[in-house]
Amino acid sequence: MKTATQLIHSIPVDELTGAISVPIYQTSTFVQESPGINKGFEFSRANNPTRKVLEDLICNLEEGFAGFAFASGMSAIDAVLKLLKSGDEIMAVEDTYGGIFQIFNHMFERFGIKVNFVDTSNIDKVLAAITPKTKVIWLESPTNPTLKVSDIKSISKIAKQHDILLVVDNTFSTPLLQQPLTLGADIVIHSASKYLAGHCDVIAGLVVVNSKVLADQIRYNQNISGSILSPFEAWLTIRGIETLYLRLEKQCSNASTIANWLATHPAIDKVFYPGLATHKNHHIARKQQKNYGALVSFSLKSDNIKNAIRIVNATKLFKLAESFGGVKSMLAHPATMTHRNIPEDFRKKSGLQDSCIRLSIGIEDAEDLINDLKQALDKLNHPAGKQITVLQ
Repeated sequence: MKTATQLIHSIPVDELTGAISVPIYQTSTFVQESPGINKGFEFSRANNPTRKVLEDLICNLEEGFAGFAFASGMSAIDAVLKLLKSGDEIMAVEDTYGGIFQIFNHMFERFGIKVNFVDTSNIDKVLAAITPKTKVIWLESPTNPTLKVSDIKSISKIAKQHDILLVVDNTFSTPLLQQPLTLGADIVIHSASKYLAGHCDVIAGLVVVNSKVLADQIRYNQNISGSILSPFEAWLTIRGIETLYLRLEKQCSNASTIANWLATHPAIDKVFYPGLATHKNHHIARKQQKNYGALVSFSLKSDNIKNAIRIVNATKLFKLAESFGGVKSMLAHPATMTHRNIPEDFRKKSGLQDSCIRLSIGIEDAEDLINDLKQALDKLNHPAGKQITVLQ
């Protein structure tokens, strides 16, 4: 069965009523026939029929053992991190999302969990960073926002040799472009607020695991902590996933066109997009991804924050906003937005320049998006249009 068909028919018709749209079971509790005898549901914190459809759906798409839906991507991450105990260590990709950096360094370090940040796109550095206390390798692939790609299959072999859990944030790729569990990962995380829901109207997180042992642990953490996704948000996410294939196909096509155009612009220093042959991890992306995604980042030859802000303030179609993955194109300046709480020296060491701008490519016409970027980049030019102005 082809991917598009499988996706649509993984969403069930309601057995009770025949409803072709998944019903929203907006209830906190369920009537039982007798104590402990019920229809599989007792209390919506523990389980809810609408949420279960979403959890089964993401499990099926990722080819996992069990799926879980949370109130946000960060609460999904929190549930996974609670598998660890004081004294454990995490090896994490260095070019990480700002929220991850904060939860690692400002919350879980207080509980005695140490995090070592590593360029996981380099296998030798992964091997060198393993210690007897390393219990988790934490990947984002591609990363946010410089789109480094880690070799999931190779790292999974290393993790298994050392009895380490491999966790992969698959938000950028979605299960349509990449399935980390099939490459050897143990746990996959999604911020479903992004491509899966797809319309910037949901905050949600998802976790998929590859075993009953992990499923029992995550289910316990989800139930006890209570950070569950509501029925309505679950329904919106299911509804979004129904059109994921079509949206992503258009977004990836647009992103490739825009990345190639940016690579020719005289004001641009670097373009970060795994689909470009010049990307240093292009060969890995080509091997493990079905397409290269819909995020493109770039930096300027005039590398400073003022010039970057001048551009992001000048676009008309690209909306200046945090987050990504929606049908409307958006852009962000990570150094002052999503990654502003990361220390400057650490940010630059991981390759995130002051002028880096991240584009979330939507489903508009690619030519219109290019024209919008062109007029914004032209703001850097002198009136004569021949030289680039470097603002100090």
